[in-house]
Amino acid sequence: MKLFATIVASVAAIATLLSCGHKTEQPEEDLYMFTSFHEPADEGLRFLYSEDGIHWDSIAGTWLKPELGMNIMRDPSIVMGPDSTYHLVWTIAWKGDTGFGYSSSKDLVNWTPQRRIPAMDSVASTQNLWAPELFYDDEKDQFLIVYASCVEDAGFDVGIEDPKNNHRLYYLTTKDFETFSEPKLFYDPGFSCIDAVLVKRGPEDYVMVVKDNTRPNRNIKVAFAKSAEGPYGPASEPFTESFTEGPSVVKIGDEYYIYYDTYRKFIYSAHKTKDFVNFTDVTDSVSVPKDHKHGTIFRAPRSVVNNLIEISKTK
Repeated sequence: MKLFATIVASVAAIATLLSCGHKTEQPEEDLYMFTSFHEPADEGLRFLYSEDGIHWDSIAGTWLKPELGMNIMRDPSIVMGPDSTYHLVWTIAWKGDTGFGYSSSKDLVNWTPQRRIPAMDSVASTQNLWAPELFYDDEKDQFLIVYASCVEDAGFDVGIEDPKNNHRLYYLTTKDFETFSEPKLFYDPGFSCIDAVLVKRGPEDYVMVVKDNTRPNRNIKVAFAKSAEGPYGPASEPFTESFTEGPSVVKIGDEYYIYYDTYRKFIYSAHKTKDFVNFTDVTDSVSVPKDHKHGTIFRAPRSVVNNLIEISKTK
């Protein structure tokens, strides 16, 4: 028994020494990041950051000055790919342009040359291209870029909309941002719609949060699908008041926070939900800096965010 006890003690001591000499590195913590722009959208890409996804601070300065289209950057959307590259797309013109902007970065500071992606150039009577939104489809290992365009001769119901302001959602797919699919219709709910963002909750369980852009609604609704590319079902009743747009979604714990621009009140608002059926207004509980406009939420390592903050002090 004494021999056995001695062996056990020796093994324990060796294990302690080994554990002290070989500490396991902990993965780096991610922070929440929110892309942004300020009107009149000619200064470029801005960032907010947050520890908890609820209370947001600005990172001073701009990080990519727009050089395409009307030299504006609206609705910047960022997704990190499997290769740890940040991919960025944005609106380059209010009207008269049928492409969107693209650039990429490894650190959110240094960006590749800006490229115009000619998404709707081949679709006759297209009036514009607004709010391209990136989504990485891990089921098919590809990116979706969903955007709103008004195609005047497409034959959609107009209702009381101006024929040149009667939008539907379209999309492209790509695996490498070099080769793109042909544009396809993504969603026609029977009314003009813009500003779509996709959320994957699980296998065969996808949610789209989208703005009903018809008069007098101009509010935000949801629709559901079994795959990222749809088809998505009928749009729900709105969960926001009128004159709201630009939804962004972040999951915090077991709840989803949906941020959006209540543009006639000049504030950013939020609802939270667990099921995208029942919603609670939490506008009074969140804090978003003044002048923030339509962006998307993603995660970035603390070291990347800290580097941005340090560089911003010299801008």
